[in-house]
Amino acid sequence: MSKPKAFTTRAIRGSHYRSQYREHSPALHLTSSFTFESAAQAADIFAEREQAFQYSRFGNPTVQAFEERMADLEGGARGTATSTGMSAVLTLALATLEAGDHVVCSRNCFGSILNLFSKTLAKYRIETTLVELTDLDAWRAAMRPNTRLLFLESPSNPLLAIGDIAAIAEIAHAGGAKLAVDNCFATPVLQRPLALGADYSVHSATKYIDGQGRALGGIIVSKAEEDGTALYQLMRGIGTGLGAFEAWLYLKSLETLALRVRAHSANALHVARWLEAHPAVARVYYPGLESHPQHALAAKQMHGGFGGMVSFDVKGG
Repeated sequence: MSKPKAFTTRAIRGSHYRSQYREHSPALHLTSSFTFESAAQAADIFAEREQAFQYSRFGNPTVQAFEERMADLEGGARGTATSTGMSAVLTLALATLEAGDHVVCSRNCFGSILNLFSKTLAKYRIETTLVELTDLDAWRAAMRPNTRLLFLESPSNPLLAIGDIAAIAEIAHAGGAKLAVDNCFATPVLQRPLALGADYSVHSATKYIDGQGRALGGIIVSKAEEDGTALYQLMRGIGTGLGAFEAWLYLKSLETLALRVRAHSANALHVARWLEAHPAVARVYYPGLESHPQHALAAKQMHGGFGGMVSFDVKGG
């Protein structure tokens, strides 16, 4: 039995589609559509009697390679790549919710996510209850018979609170709901939400996945194949998919993701400790510090570092 490939190897070599030209680096398929041997074959492909690429909104080899590599790194069944991080959250919401449903969302989330759940979806009779990320009793109390989705970020943006993913997953599943975790700050290098019980791991690939500020993108990795299929069917219908060029950039960026994230984490811890000792600093928010209230939890569910983000309060405001 062969030894499982390391994360860093899979980030470079996972899901590498090669053409007849045997290219070493993943090819960039910049095409809106694909050709067919005959009209009969085209009919079979569009009717899904034959599996093949047909139109890049429905699927593209470069995009699929990125989706499969991210699914592998997150330990999920299927990835669904989208045009932005927020389009990933929107696609997830539209695929899992309908009028009359209820969402429980951490109030410690990115502002655009809070706006989507609390305002935009409210117009379609989807109600959201906001709770403190770290208060498990609040999560339990917010559950209703019509609760379908729980959503959180950990570490949170911007004050880096840590949610107990395993415990919140149990709360979600006990109530017949799914749990989605925004894993943007940790990346799969440091944290695997699906292994902790979450149903979806969501990313703005614009951030650490790219790492160089070049492109917008997002991805949802589903633990269950059927959940991934539902996301894909919705994505191809509403047009929130990722472009091939962005997917190619992200494939190349994944090759250095582990190196970058571990360096970010080491540097962030150094800066956080320096800030904590500074006389003008009132408080430092960084889960790698022993003074962080959820440091022990962060150390339990994050591995290899605590991320590259640091927040702090200055004395006197």
